[in-house]
Amino acid sequence: MKRTALVTGVTGQDGAYLSRHLLERGYRVVGTSRTGRACDTSRLEKLDISDDVEIIALNAIDFNEVQEVLTRIKPDEIYHLAGQSSVGRSFDHPVECFASISTATLNMLEALRKLELPARFFGAGSSECFGDTDGQPSNESTKFQPRSPYAAAKCSAFWQVAVYRQAYGLFCCTGMLGNHESPLRPGHFVTQKIVQGVKAIQSGQQQELKLGNLDIWRDWGWAPDYVEAMHAMLQTDEAKDYLIASGNTISLLELVKLAFEHAGLNHEDYLISDSSFIRPSDLRCSPLDPSQIATDLGWRSRTSASEIIERMMTDRLR
Repeated sequence: MKRTALVTGVTGQDGAYLSRHLLERGYRVVGTSRTGRACDTSRLEKLDISDDVEIIALNAIDFNEVQEVLTRIKPDEIYHLAGQSSVGRSFDHPVECFASISTATLNMLEALRKLELPARFFGAGSSECFGDTDGQPSNESTKFQPRSPYAAAKCSAFWQVAVYRQAYGLFCCTGMLGNHESPLRPGHFVTQKIVQGVKAIQSGQQQELKLGNLDIWRDWGWAPDYVEAMHAMLQTDEAKDYLIASGNTISLLELVKLAFEHAGLNHEDYLISDSSFIRPSDLRCSPLDPSQIATDLGWRSRTSASEIIERMMTDRLR
């Protein structure tokens, strides 16, 4: 019989790529969005899977709705990817951010406990929880030092998963995701701002690219690689939390240079650092050490930052 996977946030970048990955492995994929089938399915359409994913409405902040959906769908695996996804926007909407991440995760876990469903649960965590580590690579043992409402909400969700695993024996785990990109990224993410800005300059539609702090260093990866790690985490004998990252850290400025170089342009002729884009609090350097997931599950990020930018510039979806 087909296994059923419930994917919250199915219309986002990760939800779309994960759905494709699961469908290719014979799963029945049921995805959720707040508005059901009336949602934006453009990412699913770009991957040519919109007709293969069943989309239902779910407001994960409503516990009764969560219970009803889990009772009706009876998933074998749950990939909880929904929730506010922008660090910058979390400073403007902190209450909404916390509810969409922390409260929604708690509702999913509590519904699983009460209904006694044997489903395996993956929660999308974030490397933002580690904060600024003074250049020391973070791993699964690094203490949390959140520096944004988004990171604080992700920390809360992480510990809820840990509590329900330890206290109630649920098969639930968190993947602590580093930055991961693709052409399916929404336009307000910095990588997409860079790529679309450089394309506009190249075509003569734009004269400059304005960004905030260029001296930030991040671990950037390729989203299709990362959804493979999500799936692998639910195929093990024991539920464990893992850091999902590339292990390669470069600056935002270097990422910008790669995009301009791909377009045959000199970044110094067009790039402007605008202080109005700088967040109230930000991490300067956030290197990551994903060696544990490589050792335990054999997963490694396969795509370099240069390849990521090239694929985004050419709109390559694989």
